[in-house]
Amino acid sequence: MPNKVVETPYPLIDADPHASRVIRYMRLSDYAVWAGATGAFPGVLYLWDRWTDKWDPSQLKLRTQLRLGGVFGFIGGFLLAYQRSSFRFWGWSENKREEEKDLAELTDRARRGLPLYGESDQPAWVQTAAYHNSAFSQLKLHIFPMVNLVNHPHHGTDPEKYKPKDEPTSS
Repeated sequence: MPNKVVETPYPLIDADPHASRVIRYMRLSDYAVWAGATGAFPGVLYLWDRWTDKWDPSQLKLRTQLRLGGVFGFIGGFLLAYQRSSFRFWGWSENKREEEKDLAELTDRARRGLPLYGESDQPAWVQTAAYHNSAFSQLKLHIFPMVNLVNHPHHGTDPEKYKPKDEPTSS
């Protein structure tokens, strides 16, 4: 069955990027969103408790709840930053920087004769199943956090664009 082609406002870099690439290509704004969520979650818990009618600073210790809120904020912030970075791979948001970085990285791999998207010890059917399970899974991170951890050849782009160009010989 052919893959569905999704029209995007920016060029598609990778339809199913490996988790390590998504994290390596994160921008400073993604880290800021991650940090903001990490701090906002316990902050909102504290303010919510403070504004309730039962708030009494002498009887209430919020230490455990705020720590747990920090952990939830850290995890949620990471998932949000991961999703924002994935959107750039899919071409759903501005991705010029990632496009240039991807072209340089994969052209270098092609020039050295390495597989573009890494090697995998998994059989082909496992790679295909992994692709089918993780493609666009970043849209469902709030339900079931799943990321691509398998190197496979299914990425929705033409690998020919990464092949080294024949350099003209000077006579």
